[in-house]
Amino acid sequence: MLLMLGNALLLVRRGLCKWKNHTRFNFDVGSLRSTFFHKNLRSGSRCFATRRDLSISCSAGNDKDSYEPANEKLTNAKVIYAVAPAMGHNQESHPESHFRVPSIMNALEKMELTPKFRGSEIIELRDFKPALVDDIASVHTRNYVSGLEKAMDRASEQGIIFIEGSGPTYATANTFQDSLIAAGAGISLVNSVVEASKLSQEQPIGFALIRPPGHHAIPKGPMGFCVFGNVAIAARYAQHVHGLKRVFIIDFDVHHGNGTNDAFYEDPDIFFLSTHQDGSYPGTGKIDQLGRGDGEGTTLNLPLPGGSGDVAMRTVFDEVIVPCAQRFKPDIILVSAGYDAHVLDPLASLQFTTGTYYMLASNIQQLAKDLCRGRCVFFLEGGYNLGSLSYSVADSFRAFLGEPSLALEFDNPAILYEEPLTKVKRAIDMVKHLHTL
Repeated sequence: MLLMLGNALLLVRRGLCKWKNHTRFNFDVGSLRSTFFHKNLRSGSRCFATRRDLSISCSAGNDKDSYEPANEKLTNAKVIYAVAPAMGHNQESHPESHFRVPSIMNALEKMELTPKFRGSEIIELRDFKPALVDDIASVHTRNYVSGLEKAMDRASEQGIIFIEGSGPTYATANTFQDSLIAAGAGISLVNSVVEASKLSQEQPIGFALIRPPGHHAIPKGPMGFCVFGNVAIAARYAQHVHGLKRVFIIDFDVHHGNGTNDAFYEDPDIFFLSTHQDGSYPGTGKIDQLGRGDGEGTTLNLPLPGGSGDVAMRTVFDEVIVPCAQRFKPDIILVSAGYDAHVLDPLASLQFTTGTYYMLASNIQQLAKDLCRGRCVFFLEGGYNLGSLSYSVADSFRAFLGEPSLALEFDNPAILYEEPLTKVKRAIDMVKHLHTL
């Protein structure tokens, strides 16, 4: 039934694209103080959401120093995931809705891809601390963090406030704490995969099923549905806490990860590689944006023409992503996993399929095994058709487990059209020239 909706969903793209056609203002609001964060920083939080027959929990406690699974569990695991659905962060009818993570969890349950069905092969991290202010401030200005903290009082009074431009990025009374929990989930998964890499030759891969997303959030403020830069925060944490100096970030969201781009534009030790639809929000990520100063050459932006799909992305992976990663020699790979390039997604016009995401998951996992002892964590970014999002994430899990894709059960080839492969080749050749690949 999902795939029968394909043509109808394609017709509503233009109507929904208005959410990402906006301007923003500077949220650097100065040094503001509030007791909200200090009351909740160490106490942790617990959130529960029930949809149909599925109970989702994300826990953050204060009674443990270590929030990773026991070593004997890590040695058997193939996938470790953490859930932070941010159920209190929601605006009615907003495409980045609180149904996104529950929908994914429903699909994982339905396809028997949870610990209940897989035992020690799949681990859910249920206890993790929220990120600390110092973790967030490794990427974002303290003025922004304290300003958002202070804004929670106003959000509590008004129910919802807009923290960016004309309103696409909003906040409720729960947004600050939910965003700390999301970033903390990513940090905990970094801890787990790093520990696992010391114990076994068959390392598990991590997946942070979290929201709000993060890759648009710039150092000075929120942007494009994103509050804190979850991937960027995890990258700095991996460097500072685990001594993993060289971090390779792959962003395959349909929109350019401008926040991550900006955070590391002058950093030679973090390679940021983004594929995205040419001309899409936010209009950044041009092919000639390569980094600056010491970081020149460690930013690679590859805008793909509208209509690019599975063939284009397979070619990009083989001819661009693999040689870049091999040359950079990372200590860990982090992935901004946006599922909004799917042909059914309403906010863009690429033609990825469920099978494309299976391919990316499988190949990135193998790349991590080849280059950095399997250390790899995926972070949920975009994806606004609940069906294509959920089944694509589930098929990514199957890829991590080494099991065959079920994409043929979900994808409808009849709605695909010819890819602009001549334009794709031109873009690939240009980026290979600029980066001497």
